[in-house]
Amino acid sequence: MLDYDDTGFRRDGAPHRIVSGALHYFRVHPDLWDDRLRRLRALGANTVDTYIPWNFHELPSGEVDFTGWRDIARFVRLAQTRDLDVILRPGPYICAEWEFGGLPARLLAAGGMRLRSSDPAFLAEVDGWFDALAPELLPLLAGRGGPVVAVQVENEYGSYGNDAAYLAHLRDGLVTRGVDCLLFTTDGSEDYMQQGGAIPGLLATATFGSRAPERFEVLRRQQPKGPLAAMEFWIGWFDRTGEPHHVRDAEESARSLDELLATGASVNLYMAHGGTNFGFWAGANHSGANPYDSGYEPTVTSYDYDAPIGEAGELTEKFHALRAVIGRYVPLPEGELPELPARLTPRQLDRPTGRARLLDSLDALSAPVRRTAPEPMENVGQSLGLIHYRTHVPGPRPAMPLRIDGIGDRAQVFADGRPIGVLDRNTPGETVPLETGPAGVTLDILVEALGRTNYGPQMDDRKGIGRGVSHDRQRLFGWEIRPLPLTDLDALVFDGTTGVDDGDPAFHRFETDLEAPADAFVALPAWGRGLLWLNGFLLGRYTHEGPQRTLYAPGPLWRAGRNTLVVLEFDRHGEVLELRDRPDLGDTTRAPSADY
Repeated sequence: MLDYDDTGFRRDGAPHRIVSGALHYFRVHPDLWDDRLRRLRALGANTVDTYIPWNFHELPSGEVDFTGWRDIARFVRLAQTRDLDVILRPGPYICAEWEFGGLPARLLAAGGMRLRSSDPAFLAEVDGWFDALAPELLPLLAGRGGPVVAVQVENEYGSYGNDAAYLAHLRDGLVTRGVDCLLFTTDGSEDYMQQGGAIPGLLATATFGSRAPERFEVLRRQQPKGPLAAMEFWIGWFDRTGEPHHVRDAEESARSLDELLATGASVNLYMAHGGTNFGFWAGANHSGANPYDSGYEPTVTSYDYDAPIGEAGELTEKFHALRAVIGRYVPLPEGELPELPARLTPRQLDRPTGRARLLDSLDALSAPVRRTAPEPMENVGQSLGLIHYRTHVPGPRPAMPLRIDGIGDRAQVFADGRPIGVLDRNTPGETVPLETGPAGVTLDILVEALGRTNYGPQMDDRKGIGRGVSHDRQRLFGWEIRPLPLTDLDALVFDGTTGVDDGDPAFHRFETDLEAPADAFVALPAWGRGLLWLNGFLLGRYTHEGPQRTLYAPGPLWRAGRNTLVVLEFDRHGEVLELRDRPDLGDTTRAPSADY
């Protein structure tokens, strides 16, 4: 059991220092969980920390799932076999650069619900999540023979609000459901953040990336006694679309860690292993004054984070530098360091074996719903993916501006199937000209959702079209809406002779045979932006904007024999895919965590 007194942590009654590493099971293929935990232990960590994203476990059906990739109990038990304690952070909000900070998107369909507050409607939803989660967690607690020594309440709440009744409800909700291990809070290392997120009677911890003695002074002003802990010590940073890949110098990171551990404090390295935002799970930040202002910044597919254990399991220069520091404070495990997992021999796939236009495939992908006005995807029961809108605009009309109010996040516009422009939420005043003949035109709008905001006040981030569509000053009504979650592509009909023009979204199928599965990195030179599936599994998004130039395709997703890759390209169609044996995360810049 983990506990603490005025002097520090105690484990089973003896003085104890937590040296933890963040490793998210939901960002790692489950067949690789044990490999990554083994690497974490080899780093010198005695504890693993993970969030539990509510929206990852709650299926579109409403069922809460704890099987397969969502089998948190299996992950925790594997950690125990690797001699690691476990810290769990079940939210309900997690941030983590994860879609909507871990909250289910359906909450946005309930108009007026105040997220992350004591609004009774939100508390009722949270209670349902805790009711489903508690039976999974209780057998894993240290008091019952499991490795879970601590559970976090909410996450950096002081950066968002100061609703003490909300925090008390979460604390009481965990306790009354039987969570009897150490409970704690985590907040930024500023006074107002610690004040807003603290819960009386619970241990407070801090998040920062540098200058540990100075940061701990803030924590001590709020909590004069007890252990000092950096529950997120940022040793890298996440990447946003169109910006360089963030890196932090290995030796500088090691010096900062040494400075922290020299204070006698405990630490959780964020991230020890970042992993991947597979599928549509990457989140976003937003710096605007309201949800539809410019300032929207989507996170990329890779969550490498410049962590000591790379996205594909690499033991980096930073791994060795941090391991040397950790070894001065806690015993390092004996034995050889793990070897790099096997990688495919590079090859090029020269031409697709089939194509399918997206606009020709709508019936195969989705059934339409009809609404008077366009509605966001949450209102039609959809959480992730694309959403398509269609209406008829009568004519004749001269070219007049077509405006979309409330885009979430990128809209491609078509007149009678012909692409006429792209509108983006970061340029909310832009329009595209639309002219109609005597028979009018069929207007199609395909909206790509790029991840709901996961941090800050603008979390009411609805996707699709949130307000309406106007031709000049006239609102357009009478819409057919098709949710396109793209969870199953089996009904697509690929035609080997179909030609596609740039700006006309289309699926491209590639095939390749392997003798044995291994890790690979898929590059799409000369392509524009889109999505990539491997054997039916969505690896994630790619874009020519960068910084990421390859998508990680872990070995367990490949198979001996025939493998199928499907590209959905929105803008600029290429002809070639490359399977590489090393990642390319783009040009680099200094991570801001070195100053935070």
